[in-house]
Amino acid sequence: MCRLLAYLGTPLFLEDLLIRPEGSLVSQSLAAREARTVVNGDGCGLGWYGERPEPGLYRGVLPAWSDANLASLCRQIRSGLFLAHVRAATSGGVSTANCHPFALGSRLFMHNGQIGDYTRVRRQVEGMIPDAAYAARTGTCDSEALFLAALAHGLEEDPAGAFARTLRAIEALKGPGAEPTRFAAVHSDGERLFAFRWASDGQPPSLYSRYDAGGVMIASEPCGADPAAWVAMPSGSLLEAGPGGAWLRAFEVDASVVTRRAA
Repeated sequence: MCRLLAYLGTPLFLEDLLIRPEGSLVSQSLAAREARTVVNGDGCGLGWYGERPEPGLYRGVLPAWSDANLASLCRQIRSGLFLAHVRAATSGGVSTANCHPFALGSRLFMHNGQIGDYTRVRRQVEGMIPDAAYAARTGTCDSEALFLAALAHGLEEDPAGAFARTLRAIEALKGPGAEPTRFAAVHSDGERLFAFRWASDGQPPSLYSRYDAGGVMIASEPCGADPAAWVAMPSGSLLEAGPGGAWLRAFEVDASVVTRRAA
């Protein structure tokens, strides 16, 4: 399983969250605490928003703990909205094209989990990708296919509903008795963050949130000097954060319904 971290708030240097804290994402790449795969050494990536509408993107196949370019970027880049990921490959080979986050226009997406029985339904899932977006499909992993397929289900207008409808369509392809689909993921449209924690068998990968005066963080594992400040997201939930605040919602893939509840 992979590890991820996302931030929305007062601009800061990326190293302040990704490298310096105790239990940082870079340290999790070598020694994850809440994953079946302790070492996440199959590549890493950053996506960040600055002064342009489209995000900056850095991805590479070196492990995060030994990637000097990653460390240099984190030291120099200041951003108020960014996504970061360290990979343990479950679908697709070890290549830059399969490293997260994935970008399309102003959108970023990263994922921890897998589509169960993906090799059996891969052709049909890729068939969901709109023709206009298929040229952006440069990798071979299930996460990128899921992201691009969500464009056919309304991602630009309704990100939460689009991923629910996409996952529901994928589960219908797989049929009963298939391997579980697990979906701990983060999506951004350049202004908002959407964090999802869901699994077809009710056992999604870990995902936490943290709020403070500076902003909102989403991570696979707590990091920093005060791990008690992090709150585990419930299974079957969605966290939406934007300029107006943050909301926790139920993420109901079977009904394709998203209902609001207080954060």
